[in-house]
Amino acid sequence: MPPLTIKLNAADNVVVARTDILAGTALPGLGVTCKSYIPAGHKVTIAAVAKGEPIRKYNQIIGFATADLAPGEHVHTHNLEMRNFARDYAYGVDAKPTAFVPEAERATFQGIIRADGRVATRNYLGVITTVNCSATAGRYIAERARGLLAEFPNVDGVVALTHGTGCGMASEGEAMDVLRRTIGGYAKHPNFAGVLLLGLGCEANQIGGVLRAEGLEVGAKFRTMTIQDEGGTAATVRRGVELLKEMLPDADRVSRSTVPASHLTLALQCGGSDGYSGITANPALGACVDLLVRHGGSAVLSETPEIYGAEHLLTRRAVSRAVGEKIVERIRWWEDYTAKTGGEMNNNPSPGNKAGGLTTILEKSLGAVAKGGTTNLVEVYRYAEPIRAKGFVYMDTPGYDPVSATGQVAGGANMICFTTGRGSVFGCKPVPSLKLATNTPLYRKMTDDMDINCGGIADGEQTIEEVGRQIFDLVLRTASGQRSKSEELGFGDDEFTPWVFGAVM
Repeated sequence: MPPLTIKLNAADNVVVARTDILAGTALPGLGVTCKSYIPAGHKVTIAAVAKGEPIRKYNQIIGFATADLAPGEHVHTHNLEMRNFARDYAYGVDAKPTAFVPEAERATFQGIIRADGRVATRNYLGVITTVNCSATAGRYIAERARGLLAEFPNVDGVVALTHGTGCGMASEGEAMDVLRRTIGGYAKHPNFAGVLLLGLGCEANQIGGVLRAEGLEVGAKFRTMTIQDEGGTAATVRRGVELLKEMLPDADRVSRSTVPASHLTLALQCGGSDGYSGITANPALGACVDLLVRHGGSAVLSETPEIYGAEHLLTRRAVSRAVGEKIVERIRWWEDYTAKTGGEMNNNPSPGNKAGGLTTILEKSLGAVAKGGTTNLVEVYRYAEPIRAKGFVYMDTPGYDPVSATGQVAGGANMICFTTGRGSVFGCKPVPSLKLATNTPLYRKMTDDMDINCGGIADGEQTIEEVGRQIFDLVLRTASGQRSKSEELGFGDDEFTPWVFGAVM
């Protein structure tokens, strides 16, 4: 039988319960008897820990004991707390040459090559709104245009990307820059064969401002209109459907061809994390990232509040001190940002994370960083900035999954892998999203949503490397057109969520 617990490092003073463990159960090979019930995914001490001493998991500090702990005690939020402590950023000490696969041997997939040489994994038409006031009209246009798709089998769909901002904010400044950068990133995304940008007409986020900021030019594949200029909602919807109808024949004239995996930019996400996330799905996804980087592709880690306390593991892998310092600068920004708004960085994990066995943001972050694999950190980007570097990169985003993924896709990600232990459901049109379950019970319970079961690692049936290869192969098949579970369910129309910060006026 698989062991009752998982020990992640010889220096750890806790182990993780692989299954529910009853009080009085002796843990084989550890000389420890559990003093109380230990839920699956939660931690139990295997050594005495004095009050104030650190609790170690992954041979990293995840918090500090608030009471004297004897071996066999359940360690969770009732006796473990977050404290500040010094971290050694040691810029670049772990950076090493990447063992690239020879070009002739690199993996390939069946992609759609656009006229500018960029490669798409899907072929959509999009309606993107500048402001919440044009959201309803945008949805109506997309809904009616979908009725035309029967004659255009190579078009994957028509999606309306709407949001709740675009006015009640300053017409210039950082908040507007971020919104326009996000809209521009989607408008230029290779997975869109054509885009209609729809405004109301009087909003702060004027269409002209978006075009100037993002260098967008109106043409056959990119059209703009406002409800006020068109004469109201009904006229706008009729005209919008006509514009998309004009785009459809050209959008349908595509075919897939063999392209190298270097054309993939993989967005890394986790949501509904649990005590297994840093043990199974996240490191397995990290193994996939290592493969993708070795084959010439790119992967982007994000969610700055969820690397807090583990950022030193990234700075040590930075290709230069300057790259590493970009991470630290973002951490300091977030510390200041949360302080100004009356919060703290440890407002994460969520209640669901804690129920799954996570305690502090330190513990959650250490598991989250594992998604990034082991190769060098080559660049750090602001939210929704274009991702141009090849290899493993970082983008500063909030930890809220839809907002984070929106920034990654705006930056150019054309595939998403999303790990979950509690059962997050997610899709992200126009980019396919794969869901990775951290444990077998979740996979069996939510099989319609989960693409891969990583629980075999905890069950002792598979290695991290084996599951990493499985993920990598599925990424290639999905990029080639195979539909993900979230696509089968129709997810992705409501997950466009640009980062909103600053005063709402």
